[in-house]
Amino acid sequence: QVQLVESGGGVVQTGDSLRLSCAVSGRAVGDSDLALAWFRQAAEKGREVLATISRNGGGAWYSNSVKGRFTISKDNAKNTVYLQMNSLKPEDTAVYYCNGEVGSRAYWGQGTQVAVSS
Repeated sequence: QVQLVESGGGVVQTGDSLRLSCAVSGRAVGDSDLALAWFRQAAEKGREVLATISRNGGGAWYSNSVKGRFTISKDNAKNTVYLQMNSLKPEDTAVYYCNGEVGSRAYWGQGTQVAVSS
């Protein structure tokens, strides 16, 4: 079992920054079989994958909607995954979720709300 707990959301203004955290338990974020990612879901929209990080932490993939503004990272010592979000826009308003996958099994946190006012 993998447990994920997100934190760091809030209400900010356009152009501000936030850093989301995802505390992982049940597995080490450095485990080679644990894939980690951040998703978000805006009101009345489907869940969107934003960023994934390679198992060794040496590479990452970003969706076009956040590329150049968001950065995914992980801290093996703290067993935590982060999403640094810069230059936030109103369209970034959503609930943000941490995702972990081991084989075919997916795990989700409870989500953290981010609201960006114009």
